[in-house]
Parts: sequence; structure tokens; C-alpha cells
Amino acid sequence: MDKKFTALMFAVTVFAVLALGATEGYEDGRLYRFSSYSALKNFLTLKTQRFRDTYGYGIVPAERLVPEGVTSHASEPSLNALKYSKTNVQVEGVDEADIVKTDGEYIYVISGDEVIIVKAYPPEQASIVSRIPFNATLKQIFINENLLVVFYGNCSWPRTQSFIAVFDVSDKKNPVPRMEAVGVDGSYLSSRMIGDYVYMVATKPAYVENDGVSLPKIYHHGVWETVSAREIYYFNIADYAYTFTTIVALNIREERRLTYEVYLLGMGTKMYVSLANIYLANRGNDKTFLARIRMENGEISLAAQGGVQGTVLNQFSMDEHNGYFRIATTSNAHFMPSNNLYVLDMNLNVVGSLENIAPRETIHSARFMGDVCYLVTFRKVDPFFVIDLSDPKRPEILGELKIPGYSDYLHPYDENHVIGVGKETVPAEEGSFSWHQGVKISLFDVANPCEPKELAKYVIGDRGSDSPVLRDHKAFLFDREKELLVIPVLVTKANEDVPPYVYGERVWQGVYVFTVSATAEEKISLKGMITHIENGDVTNSSYYIQRALYIDDVLYTISNSKIKMNALSDMSEIAEVNLTRAG
Repeated sequence: MDKKFTALMFAVTVFAVLALGATEGYEDGRLYRFSSYSALKNFLTLKTQRFRDTYGYGIVPAERLVPEGVTSHASEPSLNALKYSKTNVQVEGVDEADIVKTDGEYIYVISGDEVIIVKAYPPEQASIVSRIPFNATLKQIFINENLLVVFYGNCSWPRTQSFIAVFDVSDKKNPVPRMEAVGVDGSYLSSRMIGDYVYMVATKPAYVENDGVSLPKIYHHGVWETVSAREIYYFNIADYAYTFTTIVALNIREERRLTYEVYLLGMGTKMYVSLANIYLANRGNDKTFLARIRMENGEISLAAQGGVQGTVLNQFSMDEHNGYFRIATTSNAHFMPSNNLYVLDMNLNVVGSLENIAPRETIHSARFMGDVCYLVTFRKVDPFFVIDLSDPKRPEILGELKIPGYSDYLHPYDENHVIGVGKETVPAEEGSFSWHQGVKISLFDVANPCEPKELAKYVIGDRGSDSPVLRDHKAFLFDREKELLVIPVLVTKANEDVPPYVYGERVWQGVYVFTVSATAEEKISLKGMITHIENGDVTNSSYYIQRALYIDDVLYTISNSKIKMNALSDMSEIAEVNLTRAG
């Protein structure tokens, strides 16, 4: 009787494994491919139910957005010898799309539902050259010599779609589509450009509804094609909600087939891209499951998979260097946060680690610079860690600095100095936390990694002051040669002698322009302030400056409504261009 029962249970187990297409029941966090559409549907049904039963989460409601369609034109980039700033990116040679781009003579900017091409240099001739209207929601853009790449989304219930449009901008006054738009079923997540290849990532909720699963689709050559369930990779983990994450690769100069990969992942996927690899970090139950996707001449393919303890903050918590992948995570095991740093080989096997860094605190920022990782954690004060990674198998904390406040973004000044942008804080009189105050800029000296120092700091505004740099590194403009630092800030002011938990009132928005020099007596000095706000109306966010760039000796500040030009020498205003249509 026991043998028959054992045999029966074994048969049932084998059947369940085959029904899911691969090792269902063993949550090993590895990537598999579904054997059929039925296997995919069963996976979504059983895994979401298992997660709810285990962790008590409700199912995330189905997405209620989405459309299709296109409209447009384009222009031309010029090759000039002027020095100009480029988008602040994480990896040199890997461009990141943004809402503003320049080629050193023209500025391309998203304003409302248009991409506007502005003749920017010389500033005395600044004017709008052309507008490219879209009947869609614009996301971000690239400029690649004479080609403008536009990412946009359409939403018409119950679908969301993301598109790549490429325009020839050789004639700035008459931009024209170079090829038919490429589309992906799902919401735009992020993109990168390496050479002439553009990589776009889109996500689409995955769920069972009316006994069916809506599979992702690809739009190419005027046709929507459904991705087969057998083409979809998945991590064998339970989650409260899933997404189809689609990566497409497109050569913007050649008419050729589109390449893509689709992954069924949980919520909260983060992405890091090197010159050769895309890394997807997928959140699990206090774990991060990793996939390395190899890029080569536009071909993309799964190369490795692995996992580490804890979850990832953002792309700067990941890095590839000298054949190793490094990642910093925050773990909440037993509701007690602590932090970890892992070094993995190219097969995504862990070869070195540091765990339980700064217990009871969480990571606010990380930056890998060669063989060093700078890590900021926070709870009541800001521990700034210097971690040595020269021996990948034995990461080591060399130094630690504890100061009030924290940094949300870290940026290299040179090999011995790091700039931090975050918030000043005031420790609460009771409790193990602090009250956030104004925006804080710090310059750290790391020449002696065992004894890091805060050389200087500058605090803007009171509690409630904010900057897009705290969430988006592309709003950060820095040039060490020019000793120039520019950040957009919304400034609040509170009455004197109020408790630190009281928010100030909005009084100003614009950019603070600093001179930053590690050798000067005053390391961080305010050079000037520029605003687009008219008539003191700080509530009108269309005049909030979101980006700044320079061409030669002119600083350009960009809001949704205008571009203003000021001399870098003395901040005097030169001209401005109104981006809004008359009437």
C-alpha cells in the first residue's frame, strides 16, 4: 500500500512539473522557457495564488491604459567644434534617453505633445526651427548625428503600447520619418543607445482574466504579431503580480529585422546596461534574481542567470567591471534592514560578498568607480562607506564617515573626490530617525579611503525643498574643467525657530549654479541663480526648470515652457525662446 501511494504521488509530482513547463514546485530563481501557452497560464494562476496564500498580498488590478498611432517629422544635427555638455550617463559609451538632447548647435526638447527643434547656438540667433507633433504621450529622445529617435506611448483601454520612431533631421526645418515606427505591447520602462543600436525595454502586466492570458505583441512593418508563449523566459518564483518585460533591439540606420526577448518577471524590475550586457534585476521575496542578456551587433540573447539576497535601489547599485558584476542590496530579513554587497562572475555566480553592512539602515545611494564602491546608508545619520573591490573575492570596508544628512546621488569629481546630492537632516529628539530638511550638496575627500572626509557642504532651503536630481541623475550637470555644477531646485522657506518637522512654503524654483573646486578655499560657492517663473507664480510647474546644458560659454536652462540662455561668465541673461504655441 505504501509503495502504491508513493508511486502515485511521484506520478502526480511529475505531471505537475510537466504542466508548468519546467521544475514547478522548486523556487530556485532560475530562468526557464514555457513549454506551451497552457503552461504559462497555469504558472500565473498557481504562483500568484501561492504568493497570496504565503504573504497575504492582494492581486494588483489589471492595467487600464493604452493606444496606437503615430504622427511626425524631423531635422539635422550639426558637426561643430564647440564644446557642449551631454546627458549625464552612468556608463561611458552607453547613452541614455532623456527629455532634452543637444548636438552642440541645436537643442531637441520634449514639450507637451511635441518634440521641438531649436536653433540654439549662437544664442543671439536662437529660435524654434520646427515642431514634431505626436498624438501620443512622449517619453524620451536620442540624437544620433542626423537621426532623431523618439520614444512615445499610446493608451486606449485596455492596452498600453510603446513605440520607437526614427526621423531624419538632416533638414532641421523639415524632419521626416526614416522608417515605420516599431512598437511593443506594454509601458515604456527605459532605453539605451550604443552606436547605431537602440535598445528599448517595455513592461506589460501579466495575469489570467476570463480564463486567458493576453500575450505581448510586437509591431514591425505595419503588423502586430503575438509573441509565442514558448519564446518567453520566466523566473520560477511566486509573486503577487507579474509583468512581461520585452527588450527590443533596433538598428536605426539599417532596414533589417527587429530582434527581441521577452521575460516574465515580478514587479519592480531594475536595469543596468554595460557596453556588452543588459542586466535585469528582478525583486523576489527579499531576493534579487538576475539575468544577463548579451548584446552583440543588435542580437540579444540570455547569457547567464543568478541571484543575491536583498533588493536593489536603482541602476547605480549595479556595475560591471573587469569581468565581474557588482551589486549592492538592502535586505529586510526578519523586518530588520541591513545591507549587502556582492561580486559575481560573468556566469552570475557569487564569488565575493560583504553582508550585514549598517544594520537597521537602508541604502540611499551607491556608486561604483573602478575598484571602489561608495555607499550611503541612512537612518538617523549618514554613514558614507568606502569599500575596496580590488580583490573581487574579498570586498573590504576601508573607511566610514558619519555625518548628518544623506546623499541620494553620488557623482565622481575626480579619483580623490566625490560629489553627493541629497538632504540635510535634523535628528529627532525622540526615536531613531531624523527630519529631512533642505537639499544638501557635499564634496567628499576620499584620497585616504580609510578616513573619508566631508570637505564642504551647501544646503538649499528648508524642509520640503526638492530637486529632480534626487530621483533622476540626468538632471545633474557637472563639468570639472569648467568647475561647473548646476542643479534644478524647488526652494521652500520656513519661519524661524519652527520645529524641524514643519514644512516650509514654496518660494522659488530654478537652477542653482555653483563653482566647485577641490583646491579652492571655498570648495562649493554659489555663482548664480536662474528661474523661469513669471510674476512670482511658484505654483505654475510648466515653468519649472528640469534640465540644464551648456554650449561653449552659454548656459541653457530648459522648462516645459521656455529655454533661457545666460552667460557662464557672469550669469547675465542673453536671450530666451518661448516653447509654447501662441494662443
